[in-house]
Amino acid sequence: MKMRREHVIPLSDQAMEIVESNWPEIEGVELLFPSLLSNRRWLSENTFNSALRRLGYEKHEVTAHGFRSTASTILNNRGFEPDVIEAALAHQDKNEVRRAYNRATYLEQRVELMQEWADLVDGFQGNSQM
Repeated sequence: MKMRREHVIPLSDQAMEIVESNWPEIEGVELLFPSLLSNRRWLSENTFNSALRRLGYEKHEVTAHGFRSTASTILNNRGFEPDVIEAALAHQDKNEVRRAYNRATYLEQRVELMQEWADLVDGFQGNSQM
């Protein structure tokens, strides 16, 4: 993580199926999305932005960070607990005292959130409306 903190991301059933069926066992690679330059470094946000540009999207249309904003907005609108959403996005609490004392990871709730998010995204296939 850019903040040099560990961030565990629970994967949905759909994500695990993709990983298990498509991810070869490569010796020495510990990352799911390693950099093309080093299997010990992860892909950067710029890598995803470059992929979006190659797909024909302009900067004013979509960015990698914009997907995080979209997810936050949709999940908040669907009534998910804001602390759970913020934890899923690896955001730190803006309140310094709360940040110093609250060490909750909300892992159980994030497992549920990620599964519901994956189910929601599955529902978008072939449907241009939310």
